[in-house]
Amino acid sequence: MRQDLKNKIYKHFNYTAFNVCDPKLRRIHKACARDRVLHHAIFRILYPIFDRNFIFDSYSCRVNKGTHGAVKRLEIFARKISKNNSVNIFALKCDIKKFFDSIDQNILMKLIQNKIADENALWLIGEVIKSFEKTKDKGLPLGNVTSQLFANIYLNELDQFIKHKLRAKYYLRYCDDFIILADNKEYLGQLAGKIENFLLGKLKLELHPDKIIIRKFRQGIDFLGYVVLPAHRVLRTKTKKRILRKIRIKAANLHNKLILEQNLEQSRQSYFGVLKHCKGFKIKNRIDKLLK
Repeated sequence: MRQDLKNKIYKHFNYTAFNVCDPKLRRIHKACARDRVLHHAIFRILYPIFDRNFIFDSYSCRVNKGTHGAVKRLEIFARKISKNNSVNIFALKCDIKKFFDSIDQNILMKLIQNKIADENALWLIGEVIKSFEKTKDKGLPLGNVTSQLFANIYLNELDQFIKHKLRAKYYLRYCDDFIILADNKEYLGQLAGKIENFLLGKLKLELHPDKIIIRKFRQGIDFLGYVVLPAHRVLRTKTKKRILRKIRIKAANLHNKLILEQNLEQSRQSYFGVLKHCKGFKIKNRIDKLLK
């Protein structure tokens, strides 16, 4: 591989595709070990160059960020703008339609070229980006570590627009899910229209029409597996049902000697780790009862 890179004859191998369903169906494209080594090398160099230009409230696939950080930040925003839950506030929650499949590779390369001038580096990055297409010149594979960074580079344009052009103070994003809080419902409706126009015109992306939601904060905001409420947070109902269903299946498998007790205990501790970040005492009790 080193010689191929040195002579600029490197070609990315084909991907192995498979489906995962947890919770919804996703098509994953897995690169071979040789190419994954290269993906990590590219990521290690590019990440610090681009990360310093990302907004603070972008939480996907970044050091010291993550899902729990995003949910905590949402709670901080809500308490601040609602004056400790004494004022009604609203949340605009949006989702980009088929985000990874819709990323325009030519636009992405132009954004990368704004920071990277080295011709050899740009050639190599281009080879990785062009190694996958959903449609002509569009799409990134779910499965590459580079895809997560490229997605943040792409949507940093949206982040900068919302923060600096629209001046939305209480905005945060995790991958293609984002939320804006305000005390005015009509204002959020206007923002949604401006964001939609920006995405289509600048990035050739569309908001999912069924996932543009404006609701009162006291009704609860469904975000990253949890429902955030004024006084506490709870686990999303679908997530709770999925956990209980999987526990039942594993308990049955243990009874039929298809798995070891250690395997079931690992799953139990994993789910308890999720529940410690919310009001999950009752669900913990249900899990323990099922296992008894």
